[in-house]
Formats: sequence, structure tokens, C-alpha cells
Amino acid sequence: MDEVSQATGCPTLCLTDLSAKQLRSAVVLLRADFNVPLDGEGHITDDTRLRESLPSISFLIKHGAKVLLASHLGRPKGVDDKLRLSLIAPRLAALLHQQVQLANDCIGPDVAQKVAALKEGEVLLLENTRFHSGECKNDPSFAQQLAAPADIYVNDAFGCAHRAHASTAGVANFLKPAVAGILMKKELDFLCKAISAPTRPFAAIVGGSKVSSKISVLESLMTKCDRLLIGGGMVFTFLAARGLSVGASLVETDKLEVARQLEEHARAHGVQLLLPTDVIVADSFSPDAAARVVSVDAIPDRWMGLDIGPASVEAFKGALEGCKTVLWNGPMGVFEFDKFAAGTMAIAHTLADLTPRGCTTIIGGGDSVCAVEKAGAAHRMSHISTGGGASLELIEGRTLPGVAALTPCPDVPAALLVGQYMYHVSCNAMYSFLGALLHRDTSGNSLEAALANEGSVKGSRLPRTSSRPQLAGL
Repeated sequence: MDEVSQATGCPTLCLTDLSAKQLRSAVVLLRADFNVPLDGEGHITDDTRLRESLPSISFLIKHGAKVLLASHLGRPKGVDDKLRLSLIAPRLAALLHQQVQLANDCIGPDVAQKVAALKEGEVLLLENTRFHSGECKNDPSFAQQLAAPADIYVNDAFGCAHRAHASTAGVANFLKPAVAGILMKKELDFLCKAISAPTRPFAAIVGGSKVSSKISVLESLMTKCDRLLIGGGMVFTFLAARGLSVGASLVETDKLEVARQLEEHARAHGVQLLLPTDVIVADSFSPDAAARVVSVDAIPDRWMGLDIGPASVEAFKGALEGCKTVLWNGPMGVFEFDKFAAGTMAIAHTLADLTPRGCTTIIGGGDSVCAVEKAGAAHRMSHISTGGGASLELIEGRTLPGVAALTPCPDVPAALLVGQYMYHVSCNAMYSFLGALLHRDTSGNSLEAALANEGSVKGSRLPRTSSRPQLAGL
């Protein structure tokens, strides 16, 4: 078992917890995330999500299961030939080095007939679940039909775990066991440890365009990290809250008081909060705009800040030096424009250099993933999350429906997962609870032995967090 699992563990049953006997000849419904980007001709432009699903699929094939793969693709309104999963099947088959059969639907007689003909180790790809309105509505009837041919449910779609849809949550009401896939477990392990039991010093880097989209994230991190670095468009709301003139930069005037309160919270919690001291400004929002470096207290009228400046980059690099855990969510500027990508690229390369020096570097989904890929540094990070919205909600401490629906480990109370007790990794109560429950004893015994040695641990009531809509970052 990996070190992360030893430190925190996944509170649900996982695919690898199931025995060979349970899996042999069983029909296993695996919810994957095959929502890959397509070009105008329907060709896959990035197969990362397909590759991330391979460990779970291969595990099932190896153990002689009959594998049903379910996923959505895009946001269709009814059946859409441009979003059929037949577009995905050839690439998936090539990655698996075996045939992937196709169903004409995800429920109904065609599926039942094809499942009945499946042999051990064979794979059947179901049609786009969102072709049915019952998917996004989490309709119990649709979920039951989806579950009907299967014996076991595996959720490996971490990127969709924050959505209470039929294929990510509802289906678990009709299939037991309902377990986390290998990717889901990996995501939960890394992110749980980063939030609940980080190796310190722990730094968080938060970027993006708006304070409003990251309020809950910032509030949560204030109680967890040692250093908080803020970049992106939200910087200018903080600067305006300090009374500085920010020209034509993006400012959320209704969030000025929130920004002031966040700075006060940082001081109260002893968190070192860093804002840029210089920025790169432009005379228009354009890749060809005139640009110059200015101090944050000298931003010209009608100019807008689009990146952090070189002095800020050096200050941020200095703050990250010596950190043992770094979580990054959100770019430092408009990195899509080369003129304003330097800050984001510098952070990406800094984290890449920290990783081999013993720092756990975690990229928390969304635009940050695109940034490290653009920097050519993705392979040098400890973990890159596949879930943008799911990562944010986990950091905030909100319930992930796709996790809450799964079968809890026998030794982990369901209080961690459902109802008024939340899967709340961002609070000290969870940190203390998981630390007590999942501590690995010094003799090197297995997790199961460590749990047995710990005895019965009662969960504490965990506070609810506020529920704010999450908007896209910069």
C-alpha cells in the first residue's frame, strides 16, 4: 500500500479490495470519465482521460470480469450523433490492446442481449449516458435500468464525483458492493492528504479571475496551509480592497469586503499570505497588446493587469523554497497569451524542480493542468488531478455525491460519507479522526492490522460548510 494510503486512506471500499472470486465472471459496471475533447471531425485531441481509466479496466479484465463501461460525452440534449461513444471506442481499444464492443444504448434490451453474450475479460462500451434525460436528473428509474445487467458497481470518474447523476450516484443504490476505482482512490488519497495531513511546510497557490469563484477554497486553505500565494485576476480585487488604484483591471467591487476579511483571517491563523508586488499590464485584452511591468501601486489608468511580474515571480519562488507540500489551483495570469504566460510558466517549472527534492506537488485540476502541460512539466508533478470542479469541492470540504454513494469500508463509519456528516477532509475534526483511525503502526503492518490495533473509533459530528456555486477560473 502506498504512503499516501497509509497516511489517510480512502474511506470507501476500493476495487482492489474485492477478491478474485468476487470478480471472476461478475458483470461489473464501471463509470469512467471519457469526456474527452474532440475536434470538428470527431477526432480525439487529448486522450488523457482514457489513459487514466486503464488501470481499473485492466484490473477487471485481468480478474476475469465482464466489463461494462459507462460515461457521458459532452452536453447533448437528447441523442446526438456527434457525441456517440463510438468515437471513443477505437482509441480505447488500441490502448487496451483488445476489442471493445459497442452497445446501441446504455439501457434496454440491446444492452441485456450483449451482456448475456459477454465472456470473461471482455469489454462492452455503453452509449452516452446523457442521451437520456434521467442521467442528469438522477432519475431512480433510469439508474435502476442502468444497474440492471450488472453485479458490481465501480466509480472511477473522479472528475464527475461532484455531480449527483444517475451513473455517478443513483446507480449505487441498486448495486452492492459499490466501490471506488483505482483512479478515484488515487485522487482521494492525494487530495485528502494534501488537505488533512500535509507534510509541512504546506503552501497553496490559488489563481483564477474571480475571488467569488474561490471564496470557499481560500477560506478552507486559511486553516490548513502555512503559506498562501494568490495570483490571477483575483489579485486586483485584493489590491483594490487595500485602497490601490488598479486601472482597468478586473475588480469585483461587491467582494472588496470579502477580500479584506480573507486577509484578516490569514493574519488570525498565522498564514503567510503573499500578493504580487508587481504585475504585467496591457492596454487591451489581446495577445498583441502593448505590455509593460509596473509596481502594483503604479498601474496606469485604462491599463489592465494580465500577469504577475518578475519580482513577484521571484518572491513566490522564495516562498515555495523548502516546502514539503504544494497544492496549485488556478493560473497566475492569462497564460493563453504568450505575452502574459511568464508567471504561470515560472510557477510550473518551480514546482517541477521541487518534486525531486522531496516536495509533494499537486495540481488541483482545471486550467492549472493545461498550464503545466503547456510548460512541459506535467510528468514532473507528484499528482495531477483529473477533476476541476470535484477537486475544488473536495478542497472546500463539500460532499462529493459520487463518493458518498459508495460502500464505506467496514471500519469507517458511514458518518464520513452521508447525511449531516460530510466527507469533510478540510476540517481539523476530519484530520484528527482520520489520523486516529488510519494510522499505520510502526511495525510495518498492513492497514487492516493497523485498523484492528486502533480498535473502535467513534466519529465526531462534522460542521456543514456553505454551499456556493463554483465558477470557472481565469
